[in-house]
Amino acid sequence: MTDDAITAEAVTGCSPTGDALTDETAISLLIVDDHPVVRDGLRGMFDSAPGFHVLGEAADGAEALERAAVLDPDVILMDLRMPGGGGVEAIRELSRRGARARVLVLTTYDTDSDTIPAIEAGATGYLLKDAPREELFTGVRAAARGRTVLSPAVASRLVSAVRTPAAPGNEPLSAREREVLALVAKGTSNREIARELFISEATVKTHLTHIFGKLDAKDRAAAVAVGYDRGILG
Repeated sequence: MTDDAITAEAVTGCSPTGDALTDETAISLLIVDDHPVVRDGLRGMFDSAPGFHVLGEAADGAEALERAAVLDPDVILMDLRMPGGGGVEAIRELSRRGARARVLVLTTYDTDSDTIPAIEAGATGYLLKDAPREELFTGVRAAARGRTVLSPAVASRLVSAVRTPAAPGNEPLSAREREVLALVAKGTSNREIARELFISEATVKTHLTHIFGKLDAKDRAAAVAVGYDRGILG
């Protein structure tokens, strides 16, 4: 299969043979974004289109978890960077809880440090906010059916990441490594990190070794500085 075919299938949710999606029942949605204007715009867009029903909204990851438990939507449109609780953490917790909802990330960020952790956490797909209206509709339909949905830009980056070894300092951190780095940034000791994440101190040290190598950092302070510089720590 060519790269173009991979991208087309990922974005549309349809195979190259034209397997079409059907709208037998309305797809229920939960919209998660910290900007009220964005939430209002998405609600209006989906409510005006046949085959969709917006159940509710949330302003951050913590509220998304509460609303998802009550509303049980088919698809959650999830922003990533939100004060009060980020999208990746919410996606990871939804996966841990075994939530039925499919999570479709909808954000303005397409860097490796954003896309890879979100997908590792359990996101069904990843679209950018500049996606055309029909592409977003098609992506939600595909996500509701459990199909992987990736914008062309994100699909291209992921393919490149797989084919091209990352240079020192540019290799993305795993979800666990990001957790460890976030705790390091708060001044948490290795022992406290181990207790917080329910792992051994030896495992914490192993994670730190990997983090230093991937960020090309010599120590904890340098790793935190690089983390902020690359947007890993917000």
